[in-house]
Amino acid sequence: MKLCRFTAGPQGDIRIGCEGRPGTVRDLTSGGLQRLDDLFERTDLSAALESLTRQSLPEHALNEVRLLTPVESQEVWAAGVTYLRSKQARMEESDFSARAYDHVYEAPRPEIFFKSVAEKVVSPGEAVGIRRDARWSVPEPELTLVINSAGSIVGFTIGNDMSSRDIEGENLLYLPQAKIYARSCAIGPWVVVGATEDDARQWTIRLQITRGTETVFEGETQVNQIKRTLGELVEYLFRSQTFPRGVMLLTGAGIVPPDSFTLAGGDGVRITISGIGVLENPVTVV
Repeated sequence: MKLCRFTAGPQGDIRIGCEGRPGTVRDLTSGGLQRLDDLFERTDLSAALESLTRQSLPEHALNEVRLLTPVESQEVWAAGVTYLRSKQARMEESDFSARAYDHVYEAPRPEIFFKSVAEKVVSPGEAVGIRRDARWSVPEPELTLVINSAGSIVGFTIGNDMSSRDIEGENLLYLPQAKIYARSCAIGPWVVVGATEDDARQWTIRLQITRGTETVFEGETQVNQIKRTLGELVEYLFRSQTFPRGVMLLTGAGIVPPDSFTLAGGDGVRITISGIGVLENPVTVV
């Protein structure tokens, strides 16, 4: 099942929905569901959703609603160097990075870092940002885990970990500035629940970047190229950490544009994960 947050009608109040008939979203808020993160905390998640969807619920045409990020109050974290391609890309940033990230890829402990608070996450259709003091900016399309406070993966969504590669390459200690800035994280719109890690590893991730009417970059990878298990990433994230409202974890990027490419204001970023859907955002300079 696919869940989302959306607004509809002149009042624009935020509602919870699930995918309905083709081209529609069913209004679960009319059935009494107010928040996704409350739902994700339920130990009877499948039964609760089944009970909700048995009700007679109103439907909205997707082209008449605005889909929002599914992040409500969760922190967003990210894992890095989980794909061989991302290790290679990090190593290309500088000689110092080459030594460090080669070690990270092979080390037992993964790279995990804080990415965003909930209120700063960009929704589908809103602009993601590139730093005005960066010369080399890229999107990073990533499978994103929806995790409850008990550390259980309850769903999967799409994330874009916007990155300033030249800033990070200058010095590894600049990673927070390269990764955490205004409009640097987009997530959504759909959360797939009921899928397993084995299911997710069959999915394909695709990235398309457009500039005007031209496609300036395309690439794809498979989720099964992630070196570590998803459970391993979650286990390390929860070491000496608590997430009372749950957490979102981006799992790393396996698609990296060539070194000669950088995003520009006005570009469009389209990320597709075959088992989930599409996340699209324009690009702006921040």
